[in-house]
Amino acid sequence: MRRLFPVTDETPAQAFGGGERGAAGADREWSLAELAAAYAYPAQRPWLRGNMVSSLDGAAQHDGHSQPISSATDMRIFGTLRALADVVVVGAETVRQEGYRPARARAEFAAAREAAGQGPAPAIAVVTASLDLDFSLPLFASPLVPTLILTGAAAAPEKVAAAEKAGARVVVAGEGMGVDPERAVRALAALGHHRLLTEGGPRLLGQLIAAEVLDELCLTLSPTLTAGSAQRVAGGPSVAVPRRFELVSLLEEDGFLFGRYRRP
Repeated sequence: MRRLFPVTDETPAQAFGGGERGAAGADREWSLAELAAAYAYPAQRPWLRGNMVSSLDGAAQHDGHSQPISSATDMRIFGTLRALADVVVVGAETVRQEGYRPARARAEFAAAREAAGQGPAPAIAVVTASLDLDFSLPLFASPLVPTLILTGAAAAPEKVAAAEKAGARVVVAGEGMGVDPERAVRALAALGHHRLLTEGGPRLLGQLIAAEVLDELCLTLSPTLTAGSAQRVAGGPSVAVPRRFELVSLLEEDGFLFGRYRRP
């Protein structure tokens, strides 16, 4: 992996685990510790980070799944971002399409998570208005930490009861059926979840962008072309004025570009 642009708020040695400048930029497989240092959360809390992958022609998935446009290194970064997070926020449709499973504890990150005051794995928080979910799935039936359900105050009581019976924790983050993104961030922070990560899907990411609660986007640009009518990384209504983000770092491997952008 090569570093194309430096991290702007750290020296190269700090950003890449204290190694020599030349070694940090070398074409080699980075250690998980180096990746974790390069993607460390800022001190500001709470901080909501998105992580998405896109083909060259703007597709966020192929045949309903992101895996065909991903890579082994993309998945290493995916795993690292999860290991750094307190909670992973995901839309219900993505849970259904991608067959979401609970986050797992990883021995490589155990000491770092303990030092940061985190549990063994991040919680998964599912954003849903309808609570139309299969609560027999491992995400609800056998998570390492209880799965959270973010929903509105008007959610059907029988669905809320079913979620709680399955072991999920229901968090009200909206006055009606849906979830208010800003209120969701506050609710998660109130539970002690300050390092927030969203993996979409596109509809949820679009809602977070429109509500101006997204602080950072980690975007993998895949050297693939898909054509077709797949969704972009963010969907929903257009914002009135395009949001301008700043490039923090850019990595490259085998034609894949791994960008990290923050809002000013």
